[in-house]
Amino acid sequence: MHDRGGAQIVGQLSLLAIGFKLDDAKANGDLSNDYPDFIVKLSNGSVVIVETKGLVDVDVPHKMRRLAQWIADLNALQSDVNYDFAFVDEAGFSNHRPRTLAQLLQSFRDFKTVES
Repeated sequence: MHDRGGAQIVGQLSLLAIGFKLDDAKANGDLSNDYPDFIVKLSNGSVVIVETKGLVDVDVPHKMRRLAQWIADLNALQSDVNYDFAFVDEAGFSNHRPRTLAQLLQSFRDFKTVES
């Protein structure tokens, strides 16, 4: 697969199929497991986790902060693979209409800052 923005996508897989999940706390404090929607491996070896939402509810900020922290921790622990993520909401997708993965990653920057 090719991304017309210059990156070559070499694989895409549902994270649920490989048993990937993140534990996180909901807005009300209950613990839950989150199964992000997609993992995309690029030809340069980088991995992007893509989380999509039609409706942004009160739990989304908690889930995305958890994912951002996980990505930051993973990148700090190793340097063999660069991990990144994108949160793609329906309203933002309708407004931006990215045609490539590169455009998607540039347009969807919400939750990129990890709070201490």
